[in-house]
This record gives sequence, C-alpha cells and structure tokens, in this order.
Amino acid sequence: MKVCLINGSPHAGGSTYTALMEMKRTLEEEGIEAQIVHVGHLPLSGCIACGYCRTSGRCVRDDIVNELADKFREADGLVVGSPVYYASPNGTLLSLLDRLFYSTHFDKTMKVGAAVVSARRGGLSASFDAINKYFTISGMPVASGQYWNSIHGNCADEAVQDGEGLQGMRTLARNMAFLIKSIALGKEAYGLPKKEETRISTNFIR
Repeated sequence: MKVCLINGSPHAGGSTYTALMEMKRTLEEEGIEAQIVHVGHLPLSGCIACGYCRTSGRCVRDDIVNELADKFREADGLVVGSPVYYASPNGTLLSLLDRLFYSTHFDKTMKVGAAVVSARRGGLSASFDAINKYFTISGMPVASGQYWNSIHGNCADEAVQDGEGLQGMRTLARNMAFLIKSIALGKEAYGLPKKEETRISTNFIR
C-alpha cells in the first residue's frame, strides 16, 4: 500500500515539510509505503484548456505533473500539503493540482485524500477547504484527524514546537492508514461502488 505526499511549499525543509514528515513516519509505522514529492519550487504554469489530455490521458506539458500522475495512479492515498498565501494554497500548487486532476482519466474512486496546511497564523481553514475540493470531485474519501489538519510556524524551527499540530499529523496518518486498509478489505469483499454507464453533465445556457 502506497501514499504519495505532495509538498507544495517553495521551501524543501520548511513548516509544510515538517508536517508531512510527521505523517510519513507514522504511515510507515502503520505499514504504508510513503514518499514525499517536492513541487512548490518549480516554475509550473496552469491549465491552458488545450484539450490534449482528453485523448492522451496526459498533460501536454511534460513536466512534474505527468510524473506525479504515474505515482498517483499507483497510490492508495494522496496527501497534499501547502503553506497559506493570502488565505489560499500556494499558486504553484493549485496550478499543479488543476492539471493533475483534470488530465488524469484513471479511476480515483476510493483513493484516500488528505489536505495539510501550514501557516504563521491565519488562513488555514480556507486553504484546507480549497485542497479538499480536488478529492471530493473525484470520488475520493477524505481522511480527517482530530482538528483541521494544520500546523503553525513561520519556519521549521517554529513548526516543531507546535505539539498539537504534530499530534494532529500523527492522528491523520493513522486514520488515513486505517481507511486505506479498510477500503482494501472492502474492495476484496464487495468491489468498488457501482457507477452508472453514462455520466450526466448538464450545462445551463441563459
């Protein structure tokens, strides 16, 4: 069983990384293979709505998005971590997530998702909410912890002092591991939820 953890911070070893590392250690203790992929420092552009992925199943820009797509396909869970910028996730990360989720056509049903956010002070819940929407539009169960999955600190040295935040990461990781294992048993016994043959998409023109 595998979980891919995305570090959306420009800083490879900052507060977001501190939270994700706490999760990684706990997931591994639970027998889940975990890998952190750093993306926040990359010069990524957003989706240009070219339609290339509709036939190829991959983004026209062959960068980290397509590399992550392969890891996402193989993973049982995806953790997305971001610092807070103006009460929102890092713009680079949002560009990546738009392209990653839109260009990948493999079934994401029952892959477990979890959002993690870090901030000096505020904007956490708004950023947390923005990331979770990628999971809920894709049929992915969202793992929860003991509070909003957040850590406070302007740098890693401050983040390691947030005992409540670090405990929240450990709780989130254990809950995520439990969900992944339970879903694996459920798939074995019952299969995935039945889907209707044709997906209905309604456009409203006024």
